[in-house]
Amino acid sequence: MEYFSAPCSLFSFSSTVIIGLAFLILALLYDFIKYRTRESGYPPGPFPLPFVGNIFLLDPKDIPASLSQLRKRYGNVYSLQMFWEKAVVLNGFETVKEAFITKSEDTADRSPIPIFEYLGFHKGFAFTNYGQSWKDLRRFSISTFRDFGMGKKTIEEPVREEAGYLCTAIQAKEGRPFDPFLLLNQAVSNLNCSIIFGERYDYSDAAIQRLLFLLQERFHLETGVISQILNNFPRLIKIAGPHLKLFKVQNDYLNYLKAKIKEHKDTWDPAVTRDYVDAFFEEIEKTKDNPQSSFTETSLLFTIADLFVAGSETTSNTLRWSILMMLRNPHIQDKVHQEIDQVIGRNRIPKMEDQRNMPYTNAVIHETQRYGNILPTALFHMAYRDTNIQGFNIPKGTTIIPNLTSVLKDETIWERPYQFYPEHFLDSEGKFVKREAFIPFSAGKRMCSGEALAKTELFLFFVSLFQRFDFQIPCDQPRPRDDPVYIFSYIPQPFQVCACVR
Repeated sequence: MEYFSAPCSLFSFSSTVIIGLAFLILALLYDFIKYRTRESGYPPGPFPLPFVGNIFLLDPKDIPASLSQLRKRYGNVYSLQMFWEKAVVLNGFETVKEAFITKSEDTADRSPIPIFEYLGFHKGFAFTNYGQSWKDLRRFSISTFRDFGMGKKTIEEPVREEAGYLCTAIQAKEGRPFDPFLLLNQAVSNLNCSIIFGERYDYSDAAIQRLLFLLQERFHLETGVISQILNNFPRLIKIAGPHLKLFKVQNDYLNYLKAKIKEHKDTWDPAVTRDYVDAFFEEIEKTKDNPQSSFTETSLLFTIADLFVAGSETTSNTLRWSILMMLRNPHIQDKVHQEIDQVIGRNRIPKMEDQRNMPYTNAVIHETQRYGNILPTALFHMAYRDTNIQGFNIPKGTTIIPNLTSVLKDETIWERPYQFYPEHFLDSEGKFVKREAFIPFSAGKRMCSGEALAKTELFLFFVSLFQRFDFQIPCDQPRPRDDPVYIFSYIPQPFQVCACVR
């Protein structure tokens, strides 16, 4: 029997190898047929490798830059394969305009993010599919913000009040160097608390500190490598691993919001609408007999979760960019100071009516948004139906990636796309000029629902800060860098500033 043992082992080993190779060949064949073949009229693009697609062509440290490089070879509309997910990248203003404005419904769906779906975030409206629930929740949010004064005079009061608190906190630094990141985040998040929950916090309050910590932790974990792996291999989500830290932070964040909702529910008076949560309770009550209603306590929870993230990160980072660019361009800061002194003076509280008389300051704020390019790819869209963009066929279910960098820094549109140049928004007479290609909030049906509020915040916060302070580089530090850090969004490198009272 021993004589035959070696050949039997060899035969067993050879069979295993043959079966393994056969399985690999079949897997490669299936991968090629299902994921690598291109339909007629589908956009061109680099050939995807088996299983991983074109993932290695994208630099995780700056994905938008990689997308812009690929544009040079494949044009304004090209395709990518992200593991097994088919994607089309849109470049240039005319392309994005056709996709998101002219054919807005065709491209209004949202590309699924498995880790968010597992946690329930598809039950709000930022990450949910295009449909009746999304329409109901978005329409309600926009109309409710409008009723509370978003984009109108009445929203100015809480913004102006918060700007005053922010200036007081900065003045307490007494000209010493500090990183403006935390104070700006506190101010913007406080304003969101006022609108959503009807209350604001002192900057030292444990409640606002806890909220900011959870928002920051959530953002960094969601945009980290582990999350990207889970989104491409969703079956790993239910397996124990380092991603459990993300789930804990997400659950802590949701529990924080649940507690605030419960406080409101316990004190809710249908006769008095205090804030966004109360208005949502009214909708829940109105539609309680409709089993298909979009308004439930669950959708309230995740809608609020969406609003806090969308309303805090972008505005606070834009304000950081504005201070950074004034540090790097003191001659521009001097012009801003001059215009503020001329139109408002140093004692009157700024108001939105001042904007029409402050073309240069308005141009600086717009240029900060263009140059900072905070959301270079926005949130990915998905084709809601088969469509055609710039002559290319985009099948239903295809992920659509808008490369907003290609719009905001398009060399054919902007005179100095890679420089901070407020004159992009001024005519020859120094009057403010709107630019059609200025779309930092994206465009179409999925554009930022809080655009009007963000514009109010940016103007009143910016003018209040530069009315009160002259921002300077600390004497023992070099000129701060303006090359951003990419963490899904472009954020400034950490920097220190001295705020000297004017």
